[in-house]
Amino acid sequence: MTLIDHDTLAAVLRPAAPPQIIEGVYTDDQYQRLLGVVKEHGPWPTITAHHFQSVEELIATTSGVVAKDHGLTLDAIATAHFRGFLAENSCCYHPEVYDCFANAGFLERAKSYWGAQYAKPTLMLFNICGPHNSGLSPHLDAVTFRGVRIENTPVWMQNVMGKSGLFRDHIIKMAQIITWFWQGQEGTFTYWPDGPLGAPRRVEHPMWNKGVVVQNELMFHRGDPVGRPDERSIPGLANRSLFGYRPQSDDWAITTDGEVVRAYEPRNVRFLVHWNAEVYTDLREAKLVMDHTDDLTHERVVGTLLADMRAKGVRVDEPSDPFHDEDFIRALTSTYTIAPTQDWIDRADGARHSG
Repeated sequence: MTLIDHDTLAAVLRPAAPPQIIEGVYTDDQYQRLLGVVKEHGPWPTITAHHFQSVEELIATTSGVVAKDHGLTLDAIATAHFRGFLAENSCCYHPEVYDCFANAGFLERAKSYWGAQYAKPTLMLFNICGPHNSGLSPHLDAVTFRGVRIENTPVWMQNVMGKSGLFRDHIIKMAQIITWFWQGQEGTFTYWPDGPLGAPRRVEHPMWNKGVVVQNELMFHRGDPVGRPDERSIPGLANRSLFGYRPQSDDWAITTDGEVVRAYEPRNVRFLVHWNAEVYTDLREAKLVMDHTDDLTHERVVGTLLADMRAKGVRVDEPSDPFHDEDFIRALTSTYTIAPTQDWIDRADGARHSG
């Protein structure tokens, strides 16, 4: 019994074009204002705390299958990677960085990447961290569909929809410009531009004000572990931990329940800015998205997934709460899991390997 056609999905789960690397993405003034917002409005929660209520939801967003009696908690698998939003649903929250969000140059890059006529900025977020052991599981960013998007749907459901291949006709074109400000040697970006069956590539150092124009929603990628191995351990880290700037000591600190568990000098902080735009090939496509005349509904999505799983011979009950029913999530994950088959990392001796 074949649950998933990996060859078909391998052709689908690849970006519109390879990532385009750009240098000097932001001016020094823009960088200072972006970082200033992060300093002023923190502390910030972990990425996982933003998006997931269970281990099942987190696993569904990446790859793999987790047993029902796994016994894991989000605290047990927490990573010291923190996030905040600068703009959502095309609304910029901080006037001092409005020019960074409503960026005409970025919009031209997004249109050029797709060969499209129209684009609009939709979202801007940041990730910030010090040295830590980030997970090595490649993932997709939240895949956007007409009617089903990050504003109304959990990230894990969007990604299962993308990996299922069942909703390709409703995918909205997206482009991201992702920029790193990082002075260390460890903390690179690995991506799979030729799909999950292809070989990975990596954005190399230096990574200060370096960016990529990319479609991360349909390209497996990951942020690699940050900092030297001996710097990465953080006892006391939890899913509920926070990360913020401390002006009195000019450093950054991770706190858990108000207690500092790790502090970093500014030079040891990795700052990532993620800008996102919707892209439309032509006016007809723009109208189709904006007029909502061919939107998916959550009911239709759940019904389509249930019907497809049952046609594949998967025994699955009607979910009590499709967004949080852990049995339903496990059934989806085991049916539609797909991940890169080739990988490489830097060993202690500098050797690289695929597996």
